[in-house]
Amino acid sequence: MEIIIRDGGHDDIPAILGMLDSCVEWLVRQGRTGQWGTKPLSENPRVVESVTRHMDEGSVFIAEADGVPGATLTLTGAPGAYLSHLPPPGEPERYIHWLASDRRFQGHGLGSALLAHAAEETRRAGLSLLRVDCYAGGDGKLVRFYESNGFVRTETYRGTGDWPGQVLARRV
Repeated sequence: MEIIIRDGGHDDIPAILGMLDSCVEWLVRQGRTGQWGTKPLSENPRVVESVTRHMDEGSVFIAEADGVPGATLTLTGAPGAYLSHLPPPGEPERYIHWLASDRRFQGHGLGSALLAHAAEETRRAGLSLLRVDCYAGGDGKLVRFYESNGFVRTETYRGTGDWPGQVLARRV
């Protein structure tokens, strides 16, 4: 399978929302509803606004598998406002938002390819800090995924409804 990473744009929003919905369906099938709930994220106006806003604030990338959009992430210069209570990193950074993949491509390395691309984009920008936050509840697989891609745990936090979150960082 050939993986190509390209710049994304507003025309990709339906595909990105489809990837997010695919993740929710997959998590629900596994009984792992704590991360994103049970309803398609594309039906949540706050999620659609967040995807669009982060795209406007930064750069979105799409990983295509044999020409089919299969995964996405967006890079901006800061975390979301929901993390404003955490201390700032003390240096410029790139921050990952909305990493998601169409679960049809599970196990093909699209997410890891996007994370490597984000690290390279961060380096190219002359920065050395790349951060992300994620769901830290349940079985911890998501945190371990980021760790397997070179990230280390930094701050833990509690989001809305006592949602367990973890911030991770990677030096590039």
